[in-house]
Amino acid sequence: MAGPSLTTEVYILDKAPPKEAFQPMTAFCAEHGNLRILQRIPRKTNPAHVSLDLFDRAGVVLDSGAAGSWFIKEVRLENRPSGIGARYARLRHASGFTAVIARNPVHEESRRAVFDLLGRSLAAFSTADRPDVVEFKSVYCFARDEGYPLKEHWFPTLPREDRQDVITLLNRPVIEQTTPLSRVVHLQHRLAEYLRGHTDILID
Repeated sequence: MAGPSLTTEVYILDKAPPKEAFQPMTAFCAEHGNLRILQRIPRKTNPAHVSLDLFDRAGVVLDSGAAGSWFIKEVRLENRPSGIGARYARLRHASGFTAVIARNPVHEESRRAVFDLLGRSLAAFSTADRPDVVEFKSVYCFARDEGYPLKEHWFPTLPREDRQDVITLLNRPVIEQTTPLSRVVHLQHRLAEYLRGHTDILID
């Protein structure tokens, strides 16, 4: 008897090396959070086949498999933010953000917010001249959406200069950001230290 099927929309968060006839991936959907999905690799060239790639948004029909995995039965590509791959910095920072989502189980009540955050963040990464800023903002928003009191608990512990830079990074559009890269890296480290020490989020 066939197992249950699932029709949903997903973002592709990461791709593992192919195994036998399948491409393993981690996807995220608003209803169930992270999903381990497997897409069959065609033996012959098939113009109708849609191979999902990192950061794609797609509508999928999934059949359940062993050990909690899902097999792609049908796929409809909805968006491919190809601009991310046009610059190495965009790819590196976007991959860093989606890897954080991929390694963390997202609470049911915040899955829709995280799904929407992925959409905004990947669109921003696709065109950003400052992908470092997009990653900082995205990780901050993810932790906030998971219910952690960054504004009330983390922010007040920062030195005055750091607090001012955080305000600038969070409140100005990315296109208007002038905060030096070294300062963004510093604040990313401070945020990561807090998340490791005060939350259940697996940051690396």
